[in-house]
Amino acid sequence: MSDSPTPKSDSPTPKSDGPASLTAHGVFDVAAHAARLPETADTMVADHRFTDDPAASARVFRVYRPTPPHSHASCDEYLYALSGRCLMKFADEPAIEVGPGTLVFFKRGVVHSVPEILEEPMVFLSVDTPRREPRDIRFVTAGTGTPDSFIRQGD
Repeated sequence: MSDSPTPKSDSPTPKSDGPASLTAHGVFDVAAHAARLPETADTMVADHRFTDDPAASARVFRVYRPTPPHSHASCDEYLYALSGRCLMKFADEPAIEVGPGTLVFFKRGVVHSVPEILEEPMVFLSVDTPRREPRDIRFVTAGTGTPDSFIRQGD
């Protein structure tokens, strides 16, 4: 389920079956959706999309295991770490530690990975510009993953 693009109030937020396509505004309880991500997953990552417009998408996702080097062809990504700690690597640069409050940005085509999760749950708020197609993932080394082994979508 997804929050609808309506203002937050003391009454329950109306729900819909899929991500909101925003025309004016939206208010979402990111922490509540992050808390509902599964404790375990068969995939490397599980996510929940808040918005899904062609210009941009917003989602929360949890990383369950190290991710191999990969890139995305369709979007730039802005990742804000909500919880956990991990090492992130960009191309051939040394790995950096990412934790709560860290904002990470990379352009489409930039090879990136999470070689190690230091503290769980590793959860990010992501804004992709333009919208990232769910199957848009290119692994650097063949056989290290597929779109289906990489991400589980939805609640």
